[in-house]
Amino acid sequence: MLRKIYKFYRKYHYCINGAAVGLLTGILFVTLGIIKTVIILACVYAGYFVGKKLMADKDFIKKLFDRILPPGSYR
Repeated sequence: MLRKIYKFYRKYHYCINGAAVGLLTGILFVTLGIIKTVIILACVYAGYFVGKKLMADKDFIKKLFDRILPPGSYR
């Protein structure tokens, strides 16, 4: 039974994940309101972006701080 569920999920994982995100977003809109939900979604996207960059480049945070702050001031 679990093997069938896993095969179904692997076949339709984009649709299932998209529906789950849509459901969660809808629940947040109804319970929190539009402005708070948009702020939460922006924070989630920012976290995803930083995590994705860190996976590709381990020194991403150091390079980012070097661009924003004078070099060596945060160490």
